Amino acid sequence: MAPKKTKDIRDTQTAVETLRAALNSAGIVFPSLRADPASPALGLVELGRVRADVAVHLARALEKEAPE
Repeated sequence: MAPKKTKDIRDTQTAVETLRAALNSAGIVFPSLRADPASPALGLVELGRVRADVAVHLARALEKEAPE
């Protein structure tokens, strides 16, 4: 059985890849999107910084998907 840290890193990387694919399909790129290397046991995803126009594009995409 793999150590817990290895499992967390793999799960976090899967989350990163899933989010990246979803963002890409919406035409949104987060250049700094990655698993946080400083806290592998926590499974954090680092979104990084984006330009203001990318943030607005993301907000509009989320608004379209919001349940009414």
